[in-house]
Amino acid sequence: MRIDVTKPYLPDSDAYKNYINQIWESGWLTNGGNLLQKLTTELTTFLGVEDLVLMSNGTIPIQMALFNLANEGDVITTPFSYVATTSSILWQSCKPVFVDIDPKYFTIDELKIEDAITPKTTAILATHVFGNPCNIEVLQEIASRHNLSLIFDAAHCFGVNYRGQSIFNYGDVSTCSFHATKVFHTVEGGAAISTNTELLQKISYNIHFGHKGPYDFFGIGINGKMSELHAAMGLSVLPKMTAVINDRQRIVEQYKTELAELPLGFINIRQGTKWNFSYFPITFETEDRLTKTVSDLNEKYIFPRRYFYPSLNTIHYINGDKMPISEDISSRVLCLPLFFGLDPDDISRICQIIKNSLK
Repeated sequence: MRIDVTKPYLPDSDAYKNYINQIWESGWLTNGGNLLQKLTTELTTFLGVEDLVLMSNGTIPIQMALFNLANEGDVITTPFSYVATTSSILWQSCKPVFVDIDPKYFTIDELKIEDAITPKTTAILATHVFGNPCNIEVLQEIASRHNLSLIFDAAHCFGVNYRGQSIFNYGDVSTCSFHATKVFHTVEGGAAISTNTELLQKISYNIHFGHKGPYDFFGIGINGKMSELHAAMGLSVLPKMTAVINDRQRIVEQYKTELAELPLGFINIRQGTKWNFSYFPITFETEDRLTKTVSDLNEKYIFPRRYFYPSLNTIHYINGDKMPISEDISSRVLCLPLFFGLDPDDISRICQIIKNSLK
C-alpha cells in the first residue's frame, strides 16, 4: 500500500452531502453565500480571532497583504518556505530580500533582519515554518521601530496558539492555507486574518473585483472568492479538528520515540507555543544520507517529501544572495508521512526502514 507524505482528511460523506443539498435548495454557488458566512463565523470562534476573509486558495491572501502593505518596495523574507511566499512578492512587483534562518527553529533569524533594512524596505514577510512561530515579539519591535508592515505567512498554523492566543492575532496580517494537504482544509482555500478591520475590509473588496456594491467600486481587484462548495467542505471538516490534531500528536510522539536513538534532528518548537503537529521534519547528518533513506523508503512505496527544497534564494529566476544556513538545512531536511489515521504499524515500518538505511 502506498503511503504519501500527507493524505487529506475526508469528513463523513453524509455531512458534506447535507451541505450540498442546502446549496442545491438555495441555488447560490458563490459570492458570499450562507455557507461561506457560516464558515467565517465558526472559524473566528474556533480560532479565537476577531475576523477573517476567506479566499479561493492560500496564495491570494499573501498577494493581497502585499498589495495593501508593501507598496512595491523591498520585502524582507525567508529563503526557507514554500515557493508561494517568494513568488507572491515578485508577483506584486516587489523585491524579495532574503535573510537567513535560525538553525534551531528554521524560522527567519531576527538578529539578521536589521542589517537588511534599507530606505527601499517596506515590509517583512516571515513564515511560521511547519507551524513553528517566528520570534514574533522581536519582529514586531523591529517593524514598529522602522515603520515597516509585518506580514506572517502562517500557512501551516491552523489551530496554533502562541503566548495564550491565536498566532493569527500577531502582525498587521496573517495568512493561512486551507489546501487539501493542510490540517484543516476546504479542498482549496485560504484566509487573511487581522485585528485591523479596515484592512480586512479593503482586502475583501480586493478579492471581489474591487466591488463595494453592485455598481460602486472601491478600487482595483481580482476574483479571489471562496465558493459555497468549498465552504461546505470546511464546515464538514471543522467539527473534527480537535480529533484530527490529537491524532497527529499521537503520530509525532511515536515517530520521536522510535527514532530517538538515531543520528537525526527533530524540530524545536518555540517556547510558549501550543503546536498543531502540522508536519514532522527530521534532519539528517548529510544530504547523501537523506537521499539514500528516501530511495529506501520509495522502494517500499513510502513517499516522504523534502520540504523545503531547494532554498528559495537558489531558484534561477530569483538569483538571490547566498544563504548558507537555509541552503544547508534545506539539503538535509525531510518530512515524514503524517496524516489522520496513519496506522501505528505503518509508522513502525517507516521507522525501521530509516533505521536500516542509516546503519
